Amino acid sequence: MSSVTTTTNTRELAHPAREEIRLDGVLHALSDPMRMRVVRALAADGGELSCSYFVLPVTKSTTTHHFRVLRESGVIQQVYRGTAKMNGLRRADLEALFPGLLDSVLKAADREAGRLGTGATSP
Repeated sequence: MSSVTTTTNTRELAHPAREEIRLDGVLHALSDPMRMRVVRALAADGGELSCSYFVLPVTKSTTTHHFRVLRESGVIQQVYRGTAKMNGLRRADLEALFPGLLDSVLKAADREAGRLGTGATSP
């Protein structure tokens, strides 16, 4: 993404502005099972969760990559609170741009998890 908001404070992370969020980027971010797992957990919580909350069956560097893809696509907002990096869904932005998309994808993921017996929204 070429027009990502930049900051001078190294503790602030770059996020696309609402008008820069693109459907193809959001769909790409949601297409990965590990990223969908993160999104489902954030949706179930409804607030913010720290990166350390998520125990994904991948390396730490791969986990970092997944969070970066979600942030740069506009699916999540990441902010530092003390030493913790907190994550929250950009639900209002996604709903304004793509009405019903996130809820539809989350419902489909829940149905698939039930069908496959892979459980609910555990991190």
